[in-house]
Amino acid sequence: MKKSNVYTMTGDAGTTSLVGGQRVSKADVRLESYGTIDELNSFIGLLASQPGLPADVTDTLHFVQNKLFNVGAYLATDNSDTGNMTVSGLGDADIKRIEHTIDLLDSQVPPLCRFLLPGGCQAASQAHVCRSVARRAERRIIALAQSAQVSATVVAFVNRLSDYFFVLARFLNASAGADEIFWQKD
Repeated sequence: MKKSNVYTMTGDAGTTSLVGGQRVSKADVRLESYGTIDELNSFIGLLASQPGLPADVTDTLHFVQNKLFNVGAYLATDNSDTGNMTVSGLGDADIKRIEHTIDLLDSQVPPLCRFLLPGGCQAASQAHVCRSVARRAERRIIALAQSAQVSATVVAFVNRLSDYFFVLARFLNASAGADEIFWQKD
């Protein structure tokens, strides 16, 4: 069996194919939305590769990665003709799982009464990168929703992820005994 080429050269003119074959500009907001999801997924992979992470944290990160792959596939499909708002492999139970995890992690860190700067231990710093990329992904998805139908489940899931990564960063710092870095206005 001949191995397929990784490169196809079909994008050399600045276009790419959506799921279903429709060609669009690589600058299209739809590509920005699922491309940012892919970027987030890559940063989560980097975070998950940190040595010494608790197994339940790694399990949650892999859960999120799988769900984000579903989100990316959904966003890479133009459903404007069908009006399909269902995201295969993503539902309300997944949002609830993230919310439960946020609550669990948050119960294990001190109350927060000041603004934090990203940082602390390396794993927490990487969680902050994931948080900021999740926020950008959400903005790109909202921009797409201004011109195309987007599932509210996708928006809610990605919105929860920025909260999850913020609390995860705090938890990872606390677990490592690393000081949180508070914003000094002066």
